[in-house]
Amino acid sequence: MRLLPAREVRLRVLDNENQPVTDAQRARPRTATGFSTFAGVTMVIAGIWHVLQGIAAIAHDHIYVSTPNYLYSFDLTGWGWVHLILGVVVAAVGVAVLRGQTWAAAMGMILAGLSLLGNFLFIPWYPFWSLLIMALDAAIIYALARHQSERV
Repeated sequence: MRLLPAREVRLRVLDNENQPVTDAQRARPRTATGFSTFAGVTMVIAGIWHVLQGIAAIAHDHIYVSTPNYLYSFDLTGWGWVHLILGVVVAAVGVAVLRGQTWAAAMGMILAGLSLLGNFLFIPWYPFWSLLIMALDAAIIYALARHQSERV
């Protein structure tokens, strides 16, 4: 029985523009840079703040001032759960942004928009904190949108 000589088999990996990917591009780690690093870190911080705000609203809802006759009235414990869940998800997507996941930028903009809306509705209970988180959310949306425009 005769063995055939071994041949080198190379798969051709293509990038988004159907161009061959070089060895240097393959070796480059997929991590966040520039605006996406800012957005990812800010998302993790905002997520932690959401979690703390949610825990405070769930455990000791008497900390917040109650606003009667508010148009968007909602039980404060319910707001606590909203902030807690949103905070965990925002922080997790922030970590995904830092790891360079492609889907995380779009999801981060959507979650930052939801966070902005939620904090707008929460203004009567804690105006300063809500405005601070809304400013962070606006910065996150800007950074992720800027990062997306640089990728194109």
